Formats: sequence, structure tokens, C-alpha cells
Amino acid sequence: MENKNKILSLKQLIQNADCILIGAGAGLSTSAGLEYSGERFEKNFVEFIKKYGFEDMYTASFYDFKSQEEKWAFFAKYIYINDVGIEATKLYKDILKLVNEKEYFVITTNVDDQFEKAGFNKEKIFATQGSYKMIQCAKACHNKLYDASDIIKEMIKNINQDLKIPKELVPKCPVCGGNMEVNLRKDAYFVQDDYWYKQDKKYAEFLDKNKDKKVLLLELGVGFNTPGIIRFPFEQMTYQNKNWNLSRINKENVSNWVLDIDDKLILIKDDIETVIDKLGYNLN
Repeated sequence: MENKNKILSLKQLIQNADCILIGAGAGLSTSAGLEYSGERFEKNFVEFIKKYGFEDMYTASFYDFKSQEEKWAFFAKYIYINDVGIEATKLYKDILKLVNEKEYFVITTNVDDQFEKAGFNKEKIFATQGSYKMIQCAKACHNKLYDASDIIKEMIKNINQDLKIPKELVPKCPVCGGNMEVNLRKDAYFVQDDYWYKQDKKYAEFLDKNKDKKVLLLELGVGFNTPGIIRFPFEQMTYQNKNWNLSRINKENVSNWVLDIDDKLILIKDDIETVIDKLGYNLN
């Protein structure tokens, strides 16, 4: 089936669905223009590329900086251009228009807060892997997160020629006095605070409450970095629930599925923004 016909079929599923469950991965934000390499990276990190030889934002985020002053100079820039310093993108706003009149829920591995910025109900978003704007104790000495938006903006203003921030701007844990980290799931110290568990419970409640309804699972930009969070569970739920259908949209990694759900599955290998644009109009 050609993409045009697949999009028409998906449009019909959206119209007929009682509920829509969105599962979003990195490919969605990439399609929205939040790319971590290429021109966007080179434009925003000129000085860092010269000093450290960085090739893209993602690999640069694992660099072993010699000091906290250096580390937070980089991460302030990183967090600012991917979250704190940007508004909602058009793509995320358009997705909200598609689902806003339906009962919906979002589970995402993205950490850029684009769903919330776009106007999705915060109580209907489960961001499983953290958030760029939230920081935590690096050793997880206590189960609390802190919004670092204001301090990130202050750091940005004070990055010096050596690509460091002033020592007094380096965040310290208010409990143990140790270093702070961005709340990203990258090691055993990732903090899942009370709100994380609250949203985890709401996700489970959404699934249980709507198990007998017509549910569309709309999977956007999900690859194989963490398939156990969205990709594999979405396939399993589609297989188990007779009134559930799955649409997987991505520029790559669309056709690898395990279970026999062909008759309930729409695979669209294309740019997500292109597909969402087409869903907003008649394709006659």
C-alpha cells in the first residue's frame, strides 16, 4: 500500500478512535527540527568544537570534562538550545490539534519537554527518561528534582572565553553538598521522583480503563535504543486487544515487528512532519 493510502487509512482510524495513545521517540524531535548534529550543532557550538573537537551534541554529552565549571558551560548551552531557550515546535503543536478532541495519553522517551510546551496536558504525559530542565543530586542522595531553567539562563550569560562558568554558579546538592546532574536516565543514579511514579500509575490506569475501547496507538519516531519502553509494549498491546490498532511512523526502523498484527498495523516510512501535515488535510 502506498503512503497516500496508508495516510488515508490512518486518518480514518484517528476519526473512529475512542482514545489515542501516543508513543514518541527521538525521531519525532528530529523531524521537528531539533537535530543534534549538522548545521544546527555547528552553528551553536563553534567554540566547543574548536576546543574539544566535538562532532555532535549527543556524543559530546558523554565527554569527561576536567571541571564542573567546564561541564556546566557545555550543558548550559546544550540544555538551553534543546529545551529552556526554545518554544514549542510546529510539529508538536500540529500533533496536539490531531488528538485534542480525543481522550489521549503520551508516553515518551524524549527529554526536551516539547509535549508540555505545545500545550498537551501535563497530567497526560509520562516522560520516562527525565527532562533537560530538571537536575538532581549526582549520587541520588535524595528523591527530589529541581527546575534549573533560571540557573541555566544565568549560566548562558556568564560563559567566559575559556568556556567555563563562574564557580559560584555550579549547582550543588542542597542535601549532601555534592555535585548535581541533569535528570537523564544514563546510570544507576537516575532519580524517579514522586511525580514520575504518579505518571507511571496514570499510564497504567489509561491502559486498563480503555482496554475494551477503540484505541489507536500512534508511534512516532521510535527506534531501537530503548524498545522495551514503547516499541515492544505497543506491539504486544495491539496483539492482545482486539479493538486496538497501531500506526508506526518513522523515516527508518518501521518494518521490524515480531507479532502477527499485520491486519491491525499501518507502517509509514516517511518524515513524521510530512505525514502529520497530510493528516491535517483532505488527500483527494
